[in-house]
Amino acid sequence: MNRLEGVRILVVDDDPDVLDGIDLALRSEGATTLRANDGNEAVMLWRKEAPEAVVLDMMLPKRSGFLVLEELIEAENPPVVVMVTANEGKRHMSYAKSMGVHAYLNKPVPLETLIQTIYDLLKEGNRPASE
Repeated sequence: MNRLEGVRILVVDDDPDVLDGIDLALRSEGATTLRANDGNEAVMLWRKEAPEAVVLDMMLPKRSGFLVLEELIEAENPPVVVMVTANEGKRHMSYAKSMGVHAYLNKPVPLETLIQTIYDLLKEGNRPASE
């Protein structure tokens, strides 16, 4: 069974290898994926396509992951947002959680962990991450 069958997911990362890896893993689980390499493209695609979930890198060109997150979370029908980052600072994690991110994962994220996290969040009905 494909855990993400019929789910539209926007993947945002400026590293093409990371983008390709996450995209392939999500599609192998049945998801329909959209891809963006910078924060402005991410917001534009999200507004146009309204995916149910977003995998969001924190460090992005043009608009940071935090600014993208702010836009997504304030929407009338916000998506599940999983932030992935190479930054291991606790301050960034706390800030992301205070903004309402659903999950915060450190790179390199095992793809199975990412897929299961998205699946669980969608199943639970989008509850924000707890401290």
